[in-house]
Amino acid sequence: MLRWLAEWWGGVELWITQLWFPFQFLLVMGVLLPVCLTVAWALDRIVDFLSARFGPSRGQRVTRSEEPEQADQVASS
Repeated sequence: MLRWLAEWWGGVELWITQLWFPFQFLLVMGVLLPVCLTVAWALDRIVDFLSARFGPSRGQRVTRSEEPEQADQVASS
C-alpha cells in the first residue's frame, strides 16, 4: 500500500547520505529543527488546553499567585 512512499524515502535517504557532511547537517537542521519546534509548540498548547479544561485536582495546594484572587472572592461574598 505504501510501497511508493518506502521507495521514495529510500531514494531521499540515499541522496542525503551521498552529500558532503556540512550539507547534510544544514539540510537536516533546516527540516528537523522547524518540525521539532512545531511539535513542541503543539504539545505545549495541548497540555495548556487540557490543564485549563480539567482544572486543578481537589487536593492540590494553592500557589501564592492564586491566594489574593481567592481572598477577594471570599471577601466579596
